[in-house]
Amino acid sequence: MPRTTDDVRREIEREREQLASAVDELREAADVTSKLRTKLPALAAGGAATGFVLAGGLGAAMRLLARRGREGETKAQAGRFRLVDRG
Repeated sequence: MPRTTDDVRREIEREREQLASAVDELREAADVTSKLRTKLPALAAGGAATGFVLAGGLGAAMRLLARRGREGETKAQAGRFRLVDRG
Protein backbone atom coordinates (compact mmCIF):
# COMPACT_ATOMS: atom_id res chain seq x y z
CA MET A 1 0.00 0.00 0.00
CA PRO A 2 1.58 3.30 -1.06
CA ARG A 3 2.03 6.10 1.44
CA THR A 4 -0.04 9.21 1.00
CA THR A 5 1.18 12.75 1.42
CA ASP A 6 -0.74 13.00 4.71
CA ASP A 7 1.09 9.92 6.03
CA VAL A 8 4.43 11.42 5.09
CA ARG A 9 3.52 14.76 6.72
CA ARG A 10 2.45 13.03 9.96
CA GLU A 11 5.66 11.02 10.00
CA ILE A 12 7.76 14.14 9.42
CA GLU A 13 5.93 15.96 12.23
CA ARG A 14 6.44 13.02 14.60
CA GLU A 15 10.16 12.96 13.75
CA ARG A 16 10.41 16.72 14.38
CA GLU A 17 8.85 16.32 17.82
CA GLN A 18 11.22 13.47 18.70
CA LEU A 19 14.19 15.46 17.47
CA ALA A 20 13.11 18.54 19.47
CA SER A 21 12.77 16.50 22.66
CA ALA A 22 16.18 14.89 22.07
CA VAL A 23 17.77 18.32 21.58
CA ASP A 24 16.17 19.57 24.82
CA GLU A 25 17.52 16.56 26.70
CA LEU A 26 21.00 17.18 25.29
CA ARG A 27 20.88 20.82 26.32
CA GLU A 28 19.98 19.87 29.88
CA ALA A 29 22.72 17.24 30.03
CA ALA A 30 25.35 19.60 28.62
CA ASP A 31 24.48 22.53 30.90
CA VAL A 32 27.69 22.38 32.92
CA THR A 33 27.48 25.99 34.08
CA SER A 34 24.33 25.53 36.15
CA LYS A 35 25.64 22.29 37.62
CA LEU A 36 28.87 23.98 38.70
CA ARG A 37 27.03 27.01 40.03
CA THR A 38 25.00 24.84 42.41
CA LYS A 39 28.14 23.08 43.69
CA LEU A 40 30.41 26.14 43.76
CA PRO A 41 30.64 26.56 47.57
CA ALA A 42 31.68 22.93 48.07
CA LEU A 43 34.17 23.09 45.19
CA ALA A 44 35.69 26.32 46.53
CA ALA A 45 36.05 24.89 50.03
CA GLY A 46 37.64 21.72 48.67
CA GLY A 47 40.04 23.70 46.53
CA ALA A 48 41.03 25.94 49.42
CA ALA A 49 41.60 22.95 51.71
CA THR A 50 43.65 21.16 49.07
CA GLY A 51 45.79 24.25 48.49
CA PHE A 52 46.30 24.66 52.24
CA VAL A 53 47.46 21.08 52.66
CA LEU A 54 49.66 21.09 49.56
CA ALA A 55 51.31 24.32 50.66
CA GLY A 56 52.34 22.72 53.95
CA GLY A 57 49.85 24.71 55.97
CA LEU A 58 48.83 21.81 58.13
CA GLY A 59 52.37 21.13 59.28
CA ALA A 60 53.08 24.81 59.81
CA ALA A 61 49.93 25.26 61.85
CA MET A 62 50.75 22.26 64.02
CA ARG A 63 54.30 23.49 64.60
CA LEU A 64 52.95 26.88 65.63
CA LEU A 65 50.46 25.34 68.04
CA ALA A 66 53.01 22.95 69.50
CA ARG A 67 55.57 25.74 69.95
CA ARG A 68 53.19 27.87 72.01
CA GLY A 69 53.23 25.38 74.84
CA ARG A 70 57.04 25.28 74.93
CA GLU A 71 57.75 29.00 75.15
CA GLY A 72 59.66 30.03 78.21
CA GLU A 73 63.13 29.72 79.73
CA THR A 74 64.84 26.33 79.35
CA LYS A 75 66.13 25.12 82.72
CA ALA A 76 67.44 21.69 81.68
CA GLN A 77 67.67 19.62 78.51
CA ALA A 78 68.25 15.93 77.85
CA GLY A 79 68.24 15.07 74.14
CA ARG A 80 64.97 16.25 72.67
CA PHE A 81 63.37 16.81 76.05
CA ARG A 82 63.50 20.13 77.91
CA LEU A 83 62.44 21.40 81.28
CA VAL A 84 60.88 24.81 80.66
CA ASP A 85 60.00 27.51 83.19
CA ARG A 86 56.89 29.25 81.93
CA GLY A 87 56.40 31.41 84.94
